[in-house]
Amino acid sequence: MLHPEFETEADKIRALIRGGHWKTLFKAMGIAADIVIIVIASLAGGLVAKLFRQPLVLGYILAGIFIGPHTGGINVSNLQVIEKLAEIGVALLLFALGLEFSLRELRPVRRIALLGTPIQILLTIGFGFAIGSWQGWDWKTSLWFGALISLSSTMVILKTLMSQGWMGTLSSRVMIGMLIVQDLAVVPMMIVLPQLSHPETGLPLLALSILKAALFLLGMIFLGTQLIPWILRRIAGWKSRELFLLSVIALGLGIGYGTYLFGLSFAFGAFIAGLVLSESDYGHQALSEIIPLRDVFSLLFFASVGMLLDPAFLWSHLKTVLILVVLVTVGKGLIFAGLSRLFSYRNVIPLAVGLGLFQVGEFSFVLARVGLNTSSISSELYSLVLTLTVATMFLTPFLSNLTSPIYSFFRSRTIREPLQTINLPESGMSNHVVIAGGGQVGLNIARILHRFGVEFVVIEIDFHRFEQLKALNFPAIFGDAGQASVLETPQIRRAKLLLITVPSAVVSQAIAAQAHTLHPELKIFARAISIEHMKDLHARGVYEVVQPEFEASLEFTRQALLHFEFPPDKVQSLLDAIRYELYAPLYDSDSSYRTLSQLQSASRLLELNWLLLKEGSPLIGHSIEELRIRSLTGASVVAVIRSEALFPNPTPDFQFQDGDFIGVLGDSKQLRAFQEWDQGSPTGAETISP
Repeated sequence: MLHPEFETEADKIRALIRGGHWKTLFKAMGIAADIVIIVIASLAGGLVAKLFRQPLVLGYILAGIFIGPHTGGINVSNLQVIEKLAEIGVALLLFALGLEFSLRELRPVRRIALLGTPIQILLTIGFGFAIGSWQGWDWKTSLWFGALISLSSTMVILKTLMSQGWMGTLSSRVMIGMLIVQDLAVVPMMIVLPQLSHPETGLPLLALSILKAALFLLGMIFLGTQLIPWILRRIAGWKSRELFLLSVIALGLGIGYGTYLFGLSFAFGAFIAGLVLSESDYGHQALSEIIPLRDVFSLLFFASVGMLLDPAFLWSHLKTVLILVVLVTVGKGLIFAGLSRLFSYRNVIPLAVGLGLFQVGEFSFVLARVGLNTSSISSELYSLVLTLTVATMFLTPFLSNLTSPIYSFFRSRTIREPLQTINLPESGMSNHVVIAGGGQVGLNIARILHRFGVEFVVIEIDFHRFEQLKALNFPAIFGDAGQASVLETPQIRRAKLLLITVPSAVVSQAIAAQAHTLHPELKIFARAISIEHMKDLHARGVYEVVQPEFEASLEFTRQALLHFEFPPDKVQSLLDAIRYELYAPLYDSDSSYRTLSQLQSASRLLELNWLLLKEGSPLIGHSIEELRIRSLTGASVVAVIRSEALFPNPTPDFQFQDGDFIGVLGDSKQLRAFQEWDQGSPTGAETISP
């Protein structure tokens, strides 16, 4: 029997459901219902985006529009709280960016990042001021508009680059470098712009902000070199994954909140925290732990972006919005492309940067909110900028995807931008091995091929693994092997083998399909995680598939059955039958593969045992011909080790001596017969496990 109060609440909920009052029901649930609505709507939007092969970001934005407060359907009741949660998403993204960030990585683009970005901001502010003047706005409103459109979106660009597989290219590093400086520029803009009417107070506040930032950075240097590594070392020593994750989150968000209380940007503090943590021994582990949480909060951010779009406002100001979208897209894109050319970047880079950074960024929301709260801008300009921001964010993946086709159209042949590569031979490669994935499996393969002198190159998208390959002086490419431009860099059309070692089914399928398109005759070996995955890889032209988990289970089973003294030949026959059932599609379609597999199975049935001849053994002082070992037992002596010297395939007149190690080859029945024959004497040979 429920408590009467609970009965009443349950009756109330049932009445709301029967009456179809869903809005009232969700409103009664509060923030929990809002998060449920966002997650379900974003899942639906993500599935639609994936169906049409678009970035998931677009699906999240569309979901936000659908469940926003302006659509009239089931919508989020507390948008302000969701916006606060979305700010955590921005902070976590920049925290993760700081964990991945390396000053060495930014060094090739430091000139355009540190010098070009301030020039870009000033030029874009001037461009926005000209647009505002053309629209008839006063000078302060025009200046604010220029400042708001000068910032680009770190969130959208990172997600777009990841989905397109462009992370690691030179153009991606140019964009990330400029975005970082833009994010840092938000702090002085938030101080100076509200003081346009009182310039005498704005300069002292800017100087104070610079002083605060300097003190904060000094403090973070101390924390990053002394306190934070000590804390993480102690927590990691407790071997609690949950506690380690909580510690990482507390450091990132806690330091970010500290900078907010200090008068600086919350997201800026999170980025610095990630940057400091990346220099410790726990940076890579922290990044792997934080990524799922970052993606969930990023979902909230993009959904909240869509919620801000008011379709009624868009419809009533459609002409103005369309004009501004075109002007900002073209004008800002030309500024970025022109600066890239000015700083000596050629080929596809200016086009990629221009089509990537034209949008208005998420920090424009923060800056616009400051302007609205200080009465520096009107609510109409605020809504106009928000609508412009959402529209340009939505266009980013589409226009960024046009980079390659547009570049190819204007050039007779595509000259791809250089990927980050190390130790690739200048004379080119042929009959080499391409390893897609530099994880533990790929790295072990590379080490063995290196010892045998086999030419190879590793493709790896994880920068920390790429740095590990670099430290070993292995030939490597930093990029997504699922992209044609990346696969063509190691001259895949002249390669002899492609080994796909990545465990992800989606990634391995994409790599196999792309490689088969570029080089249909290439032999591809891939790692599979399931039977369905294996069949899909085989359908995409993969020559041989390896399932590490399945092979490990067979080896465990073999060892266990041998431990119970089952006949080795019967054990091996059973395991071969099980293996055949799994790999039947490959056996049935490729006779050479079937032959090779049969030879491997036959070799497993032959065992090589090493025996130590002790004093008194009946073999000592006799030759192989005299003993008639093969005639009596069926086993063959294939090698003898004497005083660290190896005698392979000893002749029939070879005589055994005390202390010889004898290598005897045969199946289980023959080896058992040899042992019984030898042990007929009380002093037989002693079996030695190799």
